[in-house]
Parts: sequence; structure tokens; C-alpha cells
Amino acid sequence: MQIILLDKVVNLGNLGEIVRVKDGYARNFLIPSGRARRATEAAKAEFEARRAELEKSAAAKLAESQALGEKLGGTTIKLTQKAGVDGRLFGSVTNSDIAEELAKNGYKVAKAHVRMPNGAIKVVGDSTVSVALHTDVVVDITVSVYGETA
Repeated sequence: MQIILLDKVVNLGNLGEIVRVKDGYARNFLIPSGRARRATEAAKAEFEARRAELEKSAAAKLAESQALGEKLGGTTIKLTQKAGVDGRLFGSVTNSDIAEELAKNGYKVAKAHVRMPNGAIKVVGDSTVSVALHTDVVVDITVSVYGETA
């Protein structure tokens, strides 16, 4: 299926590009999330009419993400979880826990933006986690997990 991208999509293309993707990817993800439209003649004409508005909107989102990224970069958050004597957690620290703690500290970050390259944190100590605020803005934060004996 050919689609027009209404936003930058990683490993696919930039705003305004007409690309060919699998039908399911377009129907189930790109079109419902508002990142793309079918590439019909009417849609192409409408896109060209709205191109300046969409580019301005994309630039505003990028600027907002960069501003938040500068404030967030290098931040350390502290979490306390129940842990055993050997330093292993009884549960784990997930991206949801990190996003919740960032919200308490005044940063508006969705849990889907928190990227944990090694999976959930299961030990006490410091770990580095990436926060992808935009396709072009990725910052690293430090998560300090403290153990609380049960």
C-alpha cells in the first residue's frame, strides 16, 4: 500500500514522503495513529494544501521535545523497591515506574518513551535508561534503585 507520511517515522521516511509499506502496518498502526494517509490523488492534493501547516506543527513538536530533552538530560531519579540481602529486587523497575517517577519530578513523559535496552531493572544500583522524546531527540537518564529490606 502506498501512503503519505504526515510525520517523521523511524526507518521509513520524513514528512511528505510517499512510501510503500505492508497493508497491515498501514491499516493497523500508521493510519490510526495519524502518522500517515493513503496516497490517493485527493489525499495528495489535500496534503500539498496543508504542507506548510504540517511542517510548522512538526517543527513545534521538535522544538518542544528538544527543550524538554535539555532539561531532562543527565537527570538522576531515585526509586526504592523491596530487595533481598543479596541486592536482587523481589519485583523489578519497569518503564512505567520510571515514567511515573519522572511525572512526580515535573517531566511529562509517556511510558512508551522510556527505552530500557537491557529490559527491566532487577538489581539494586545505578542504571542508564534512554528516553526518546521525539524521533530525533533521545536523552539518557540515570535510575538509582535503592533496596528496602522486607
